[in-house]
Amino acid sequence: MKRNRMIANIVKYVVLFIILLFLLFPLLWVLLTSFKTNMEAYKFPPTFIPLAPTVQSYVNLFMSNNEFFIYYKNNFIVAGSAAAITTLMAIISGYALSRFNFKWNKWIIAAFTSAQMFPIISRLISLYKILGDMKLINTHPGLIMAITASMLPFTIMLMSSFYDGIPRELEEAAMIDGAGRFQTLFKVVAPLIKPGMLAVGIYAFLLSWDDYLHASTLIQTDSLRTLSSGVALRYLGELSYDWSLINTISIVGTIPMVILFFFFQKYMVKGLVAGAVKG
Repeated sequence: MKRNRMIANIVKYVVLFIILLFLLFPLLWVLLTSFKTNMEAYKFPPTFIPLAPTVQSYVNLFMSNNEFFIYYKNNFIVAGSAAAITTLMAIISGYALSRFNFKWNKWIIAAFTSAQMFPIISRLISLYKILGDMKLINTHPGLIMAITASMLPFTIMLMSSFYDGIPRELEEAAMIDGAGRFQTLFKVVAPLIKPGMLAVGIYAFLLSWDDYLHASTLIQTDSLRTLSSGVALRYLGELSYDWSLINTISIVGTIPMVILFFFFQKYMVKGLVAGAVKG
């Protein structure tokens, strides 16, 4: 029995290792390519391990690519602002959707669900027209508003599921003691749904950080571009690429995401799982 259990565990870990290797191989390839020269990056058949490892691409990036750090800073501004606004609006709107039983509740949920079925590109023309009328094209506020609007349907429904798991009696007791609706929300209910708030915030930040379509459509000034659109337009040439530099940029660009997942992964998973259960 012990031998069978040991064999089963070995098989399980081998399968998990193969799956993990399959999923992380692209990232490993990008990391290794960033230590190659550009000539070696173009070599065929390609080399897996760099023949002559070099950090020249990292030196070039940090010493002579000031535009990259402008894009990097803009990415933090846009992603951080969009995540903060999305989380705040999801907290308030999710509470309303959970606690106030309007006759249109089912239609609102259906609208939020259907909004996620349409690709981003299908609404960019109308979005461009609306932001143009508001004089928000080619501005960070306009880009933040567009990204926030795209994330709100899912985040509101996610926060609503967290509120559904909080007993209403807690709010009733707080209101009997004289607390108002907003006091009850932020002082009684909000502390109980911190995993959900964290899950929504991380989700919003990740999607904002990787956004390309909104940024490339709504921003034309180079100094206002975010990382994905700026790298695509400046570093991806028409005839040839500096693959070593591009892979170096990719590694540096993923560092915030790796750090975020390293420190907050368990909280995010806990939040998403907790929000999946109502009652």
